[in-house]
Amino acid sequence: MPAYPGISSDAFRHPLDREAEDALRSVPVFDLVARKFVEFLYERPQSIYLMGNSIQVGPKQYGTIYQIFQDCMRDLDIDPEPALFVAQNPMVNAYALGQDRPAIVLNTALVDLLSNDEIRAVLAHELGHIKCGHTVLIQMAIWVMGAAYFLGELTLGMGRLINSGLIYAFYEWRRKAELSSDRAALLVTDDLRLVMNSMMKLAGGSQRLMAECSLEEFIQQSENYQALDEDGLNQVYKFLLYNGGQGSMLTHPFAVERLYHLQQWEQSETYRQIRSGNYARSSQSQKSYPSGKTGASADQAKAEELRRQLQELQAEVARLRQQQGEDS
Repeated sequence: MPAYPGISSDAFRHPLDREAEDALRSVPVFDLVARKFVEFLYERPQSIYLMGNSIQVGPKQYGTIYQIFQDCMRDLDIDPEPALFVAQNPMVNAYALGQDRPAIVLNTALVDLLSNDEIRAVLAHELGHIKCGHTVLIQMAIWVMGAAYFLGELTLGMGRLINSGLIYAFYEWRRKAELSSDRAALLVTDDLRLVMNSMMKLAGGSQRLMAECSLEEFIQQSENYQALDEDGLNQVYKFLLYNGGQGSMLTHPFAVERLYHLQQWEQSETYRQIRSGNYARSSQSQKSYPSGKTGASADQAKAEELRRQLQELQAEVARLRQQQGEDS
């Protein structure tokens, strides 16, 4: 398996992911005060819960998973070692959490459904979250949103306007952050089909009938999903689905979208440069890294385009809502 000594998260982070981090950290006292609330009100209780109600993975507990975990940490140059737990849960899922005591949790349903190589992809994905600092930002942002809601109650609801904007920005960032971690999975496995197959299983894999599923068909489904954007109204529906159209806002992009973005990145010059050993190191700044055709300026242009599309969709949603009100 490939290894990337000294690699920085800047080497593979999605451009909107980077911008969102800067925006969240620019909130006054966000980085100072919220960290303490996270540590004492969220991280420590979670750490105690996992220690008390799941199996901590180690050389003598789920030794196969532990060895895969060690390999992934080496490949992404992660130190110190996060804690790793397997939790009894019928939902196929994994997640990373923690700031000073980072941890990764694999649900038993995921362990039973995926092959060892696919578990490697999942572990690399979750380690990508830790490498990028996503777990810290997610927890701090959750606290800030809760504080904004509380202030809204104290100020006759005025703070809810702030809370609403923060929620949209936060969930948009969370979805883009997943694309960064998908890249980490691809770097570690160096196998696009393997990562895509694990995504297909997470989307709707059946342990009993998995032999009847085709990755080629799922890739075609991803292409068909992208083609839906040719109809502008479908883009509006996608925006609504992501942002509470079915009752809750989504934290992850749809699996078929993740396939699409990962395939694009796998074909990029940036990916080829990293695979050849030319990547940003932790001791280097983003600006000092010669990233070739997809450097900082190209990333900025892509970020601006994505932001423009989001603003257009928001404007279209507002127009449709106004029209619906007039019709009624």
